[in-house]
This record gives sequence, structure tokens and C-alpha cells, in this order.
Amino acid sequence: MAARPGTMSGVTSAHGHTHRLDLADATVREWDATVLAADPEQGIVLDRSAFYPGGGGQPPDQGVLLWGGVRTRIAGTRKGDELYLLPAEGDPLPPVGTAVRGALDDERRTALMRTHSGLHVLTGVVFRDFGARVTGGSMEPLTARMDFDLAEVPPDFKDRVAEAVNAELAADRRIEVKVLPRAEAYAIPDIIRTATDLLPPDLAEVRIVDIVGLDTQADGGTHVASTSLVGRVEVTKMENKGRGFRRLRIRVV
Repeated sequence: MAARPGTMSGVTSAHGHTHRLDLADATVREWDATVLAADPEQGIVLDRSAFYPGGGGQPPDQGVLLWGGVRTRIAGTRKGDELYLLPAEGDPLPPVGTAVRGALDDERRTALMRTHSGLHVLTGVVFRDFGARVTGGSMEPLTARMDFDLAEVPPDFKDRVAEAVNAELAADRRIEVKVLPRAEAYAIPDIIRTATDLLPPDLAEVRIVDIVGLDTQADGGTHVASTSLVGRVEVTKMENKGRGFRRLRIRVV
């Protein structure tokens, strides 16, 4: 993986010419925007967007653009010098200058937020109780895997992790997002939870996701407001990936 949960590629409020609404408010589902560019090969660029472009293991959002009685489905995104929205095959491109109404697939985004927050609780518990850092991971709506650098595990490891994770979810801990200067962020103990620090060295500010009282990590994804909104987590499988790496697969219910 190029990026892992707990990492981020940047925290600025814009990507190219697109103002990132998702970074400031993960609850935004609909918004008004203007088309800045529309190319059948590159995609669509908006001046404002709540589409999460993908990163840190979290997949990009899907949704629609509504304009002039027309609906253009957005099947994904592509990051480059601009944040490009990728229309579904065969759907029309809105012309440059068109006023559009953007809308996310709410069920998908909410499921990904619950999953991402659940993974942060998982990594917080495994780090707190077993001292293990993350080596990789990925997620889809309501399912995910996370890999840990953990040479030895007790026989009841999977059950203990599941019990501890669900206790933290039931505790209804607040999940707060803030942006800190790099030096201030790095002063927080264990702010980088991955085995390797993947933050760009020239990054001046770091976006922090804090599960109050449990876990604080650098992260660029979208999250629910408290752990109780995740629901429950089932640890469905533990795999030994060799060299002391353990993979946990989870399902959010």
C-alpha cells in the first residue's frame, strides 16, 4: 500500500483549485459548486467538493452531480495536480462554468466513516494492550483488515481484542479532528502509529484524529463524531503473515 490508515498525504483545505469540504466537516452530503474543468480523459474539477478522494486506506467516495435536469454519476476520483471526479461510463460531462449540485452516496460514506473510526479504535487497543504498531491495512464499507508488527500473541488474542474494542465503542468516546503545526503534532507521544513514518518531510501542518482518552493519530480520513456511532466490531479472523506480522480482519455491525 502507498498509504496506510493513520497516515495522510496533506491537510491543506484545497487540492489544486478545489476547496475540500470533507476535511472540515465530514457530515456534508450535499453542496453547490461550479465546474472548473471537464475532460473525458481527466475528469471533472469543481471549485468546492465533499468527495473524499481516497487515501490512508479509505476508498474514494461515490455520488452524483445534478445540473440542468441532468444527473452525472461519480464513480470515483483521481488525484493529480487537481482533484478529478470520474464520471460513470457513458454519463455526460457538465460544461465548464456550469452550476451543479453535488451529493454523496450517504450510505457508502457513512459506512466508511464507521469503518475508519472502528479501525482507529482497533489500532488504539492493540497499541495500548500489546504495544504493536500498524504495518498495513485496507477497508471497504463495513469490512477491513489491519496488519500489526506483533511477534507473539496469547491464545485468546482475537477474543481479547474484540472485547476491548467493543468496550471502547460502548464508552462513547468523542472523536475530535484538528490541525496542528508539525512540531506541535510531533510532540504528541506516538502520534505516528505506523511502523514507518510516512508523513512528507515538508508537511507544515498535520491533521490529527483524537479518540479522546484512547488514541491520537495523524490521519486525513473521515470519521464519525463518537465511538458509539461505529456500532459493534466483530474480529472475524486472525492470520499469521510471517515475520511476526499478524492480520486482523473485522466487520462493523
